[in-house]
Parts: sequence; C-alpha cells; structure tokens
Amino acid sequence: MRSRPAIERRFRRIRTGLFLAWAVIAAVTVFWSVKAAGERALTDVMQKAGETLAVQAETLSGVLDKYRLMPPLLSRQSSIGALFLRDANGNPRSLEARRAADEIAGMSAALDVAFLFPDGEVLAHARGDFVESGEGLPQLIEAARQGRLGRAALSIGEARRTYAFSSGVRRFGEFAGVVVVYVDFYRVEAAWALSARRIFVSDAAGTVFLANDENWRLRQMDEIHDGEDRYLINGSWNERLDLTRRLPLLGWDLHVLADPAPVGAARLNAAAIATLAALLVGVLALLALRRSEIATVRARRDRATALRLERVVRDRTRALSVTNRSLSHEVDVRRAAEEQLRRAQAELVQAAKLAALGQMSAALSHEFNQPLTAIRSYADNAGRFLERGNTAEVSGNLTRINALVERMAELSRTLLSFSRRPNTTVGPVPLGTIVEEALLLARPRARAEGVTIQVGAELEGLEVLGGRIRLGQVFVNLINNAIDALSGTADAVIEISAERQDNFVVVSVIDNGPGIAPDEVSRIFDPFFTTKGVGEGIGIGLSIVDNIVRDFGGSIQAGNRPEGGAVFTIRLRSENLGPMKSKAEDVVTDETV
Repeated sequence: MRSRPAIERRFRRIRTGLFLAWAVIAAVTVFWSVKAAGERALTDVMQKAGETLAVQAETLSGVLDKYRLMPPLLSRQSSIGALFLRDANGNPRSLEARRAADEIAGMSAALDVAFLFPDGEVLAHARGDFVESGEGLPQLIEAARQGRLGRAALSIGEARRTYAFSSGVRRFGEFAGVVVVYVDFYRVEAAWALSARRIFVSDAAGTVFLANDENWRLRQMDEIHDGEDRYLINGSWNERLDLTRRLPLLGWDLHVLADPAPVGAARLNAAAIATLAALLVGVLALLALRRSEIATVRARRDRATALRLERVVRDRTRALSVTNRSLSHEVDVRRAAEEQLRRAQAELVQAAKLAALGQMSAALSHEFNQPLTAIRSYADNAGRFLERGNTAEVSGNLTRINALVERMAELSRTLLSFSRRPNTTVGPVPLGTIVEEALLLARPRARAEGVTIQVGAELEGLEVLGGRIRLGQVFVNLINNAIDALSGTADAVIEISAERQDNFVVVSVIDNGPGIAPDEVSRIFDPFFTTKGVGEGIGIGLSIVDNIVRDFGGSIQAGNRPEGGAVFTIRLRSENLGPMKSKAEDVVTDETV
C-alpha cells in the first residue's frame, strides 16, 4: 500500500503533463475557432452585400431600360413627327411641341424631353438646363442622324447629372429631327440613401457618376479610394470590402461597399469564447484530478476502518431484525384494526338505514293502511254483489283488490331490499330505477309533510357504476334530509335532475328550503355533525352518503342556490368507463337485490 507522500508525488507529475497537453489543445482550439468564425462572418457579410449589389444593379438597369425605349417609340409616332413641320410662314410649331414635351416628361417622370431640328435648333423641351447648355447634343444628333440610338452621360454644374437617349425622326425617308430623353437619377439615389452601405457607380474614366454619398459625386476614384481597400468616409479613411458588378451596355461599374467590422468582432468573440471554454475545461480537469487525488487518499483511509464498519453493520443488522419483527407485529395489529373499522362502518351504514326506516315508519303505516282499508271495502262490496248475483261487479272489485295487493307487495319488496345488508360489489346499475325505488320509501313521508318531489325525465336510460342498495340509500338519505329542511315551508319542492358530463353522470338534488349556513358547508359531511335539534339526529347520514359515493369512484358536493335552497351535486362514473373493484377487491357483478 502506497504512503500519502508517494500518492502526492504521482499526482504532481500527472498535473504537469495535463497542463502541457491543455496548453497545446487550447492554442489549436482558439486558432481554429477564430479562423472558422472569421470565415463564417466574412461569408455572411459578402452574401448580404452581394444581395444588395444584385438588387441595385437590377434597379438601375430597369430605370435605364425604361427610358432607353422611349426615344425610338416616340420618334415613330406620327403625332410626334408632325411637330417638326413648319407652318405656312415657315415658323416652327413650338407651342404644340412644348405641350407634348411637358406631357411626356410628366407621365414618364423623365428629367427632360426635348425635340431638336437636324441642325441643332431646339424646337421645344419640357424643363431643365441640359438642353439649353448644349452639353452632349452634337454626338446625340449625329447618332440619331446615323439611325442609331444615341446615348451619353452628361453633367453640368455641381452634382447635376443625367443620362440622355436620342432617336431620329424621319418623314418620307428624310431626317426631320431628334427626340432626346434625359433620365432623372434622383429616385435611384434616394433609394440608395436608405442603405447603410456605400453604393456608387463609376464610369470608364474613373469618375463617380452616381452615389448615395453626396460628397463622392463627380469625384475621381483616387480621391476617395487609396488603392488598399480604404475609402474616404465622413472625412476619415475606413476599410471596406468592395463588391463590383460591370454594366457593359453603359460602360459603368456598380460598387457596393461592405463594412468588415462584423468579421473582426466575430473573430474576437470566437477567441474569447474559445479561451473561456479552454479555461473552463482546464479548471474542470484540474478539479477532477484533485477529486481523484482526494478520493485515493480517502480510499486508503477507508480501508483502515473497513473492519470496524463491518462489525458495526453486523450489530445494526441484528438490531434492525428485531425492529422489523416488531414492525411486522404492529402492521398485523393495524390491519386487524382497519378490518374492525370497516365492519363498524358497515354496521353504521345498516343502522343509518334502519334509522331512516324508523323515521319513515309513520308515513309508511299510512301508506299500507290506505290499501288495506280499500281492500276491505272492495271485499265487502264483492260479497254483497255475489249475494245479488252481480258477478260483473265482483270481477271489477277483485281486479282492484289485486292491483292494491301488488302495490303493497312492491312497497314491501322495496322495504326488504333497503333493510338488507348490501354487498360490496360495484357494477352498472340503472339510475332511474334506483331513484324510483328510493322514492317509494321517501314519498309517503314527503306527502305527509306536504313536500312535492319532481324527478327529471332524463334519469331514464342512464346507467352509473355503483351498488343498487347502497346507491338507493344515498338518495333516501338526501331526500329525507331535504324533507327535514323543508319542514314548515310553504310550497316545498324537491327537484332531482341529471346530466352527462364527459365520463360522469352528475345528479342534482335541490330543495327550496332555507339552505345551508355558509360556515357549515365545509363541515356538512363530517361524522356526527348535525344542525338538527337534540334527539332529532346524530349527524352520520351525510357522512355515510359521502363514503358510499367515494367507494363508487365519485364525489358529492353541497352548496346553496342563488335564489335560495340547498343543492347536493353527485358525480358518479358513467357505465361506459368499465367496472371498478371495491375496497374489498370483490369480483365485479351487478348487486343482487
């Protein structure tokens, strides 16, 4: 086993070699990053400048092509040719020619339109000083005389520039005159002024003819360019990248200058990022090496304590075994307590049902006494009819007696079903049938209290997941609570309605009673909480309802309507969700009644 000084010497040699390797790799990485970033930035700058160059070249060519076609077209029109005829006194038609020149210049946005006689005499022109100065007219007239399209780049004064096109007018084969159109470059240079880059046109003599920098116009290239990619911008020499396109028909060169500053900035950023990344990697490598050194020293120290830790682990294992046996016993005790609690809850549910039956007993007794009294009356009448031999009336009385007996049997079956202990199975059950069975038990008491119960037709055909007897107990408890709340209320009404919401059926039990106090809404489903007087209830009915609905995978909420009265909203799972298992993990079947 190595000593601690030997371990430190070994790691010192590793650190030295790591630093040398890091220095070489960092230098290569920084160099490559700077080169790649510079190339990408230069490509981007040149691409954007090239796009500007292509657009402006097309713009300039489009403007010149537009005016290049005008003189030939005008010279071939008979109306223009007629302007060169003199009147009977030999006077030129200057007024008509001036009107035509103004109209053509206005419609074409040309700088000027001029009509000249073959000897150079000006017939008329629209505006401008170029015609009056005579600049370039001889060569334009001579080209027109030869049947060619005359063209010339002209300038007078300071920064007054144009490009002129000329074409000859011939009548009956004779050279009658010249049409000259002068191009206005104002709009071209105005569009160039919107660009952040310098854009200019130089001719074959090296003169800057057009430019978006007014200080460059009509100056020689050597005055604004030092020959080493530097240009005179705002009084100082700045480096620029020059992209040039030749315009062969004009003999011009179109230049777009791009600022190379983004290239330098990209290289500087790449150098900074690469250097920081290299430093970060070096620091991380140093930290990792240091952690490895610490881990090696710690491992040596840990080996010395391994036996002691093993002994401690064995002792702790024995103690944990004892604790585990104790926890297993406690778990068994808790399971037994939970089972006893479930049995107690089942007994409590049964007791609540019997209490509800007891509460309804007086009304149910009246419900049985009425048919019994009617049966006795029909039986006595049937005996008298037999004595008289009136068998038809006897048959009618027996039919009525049979209907009353069937009604009493249905009520009896419902009572037996409600009082029986329910199974814990859950499955699809008909909601409308369950509500009707609950009303068989609750409606006699409602009539005795003067309460009207209204059931929505939408309950028919709806099926929910639940147990038939336990779900019936939910509605019996809610209706009985509503009857208690409506005691002494005039025009008391209980409404039961239902609707589908996604994969649930929402049932609402609404009354027009006094409602629930706001501070009692949150406690209404707590066990043994009641708002009734002493001896009138123990407060477990709504708690049982809440537990039953939760067992079915649903929920129940209590609240008040804005117009008054309480509303209980029950969300039950729709039968199309498929069956669910109860807490006791019973097999899912329909609950047998």
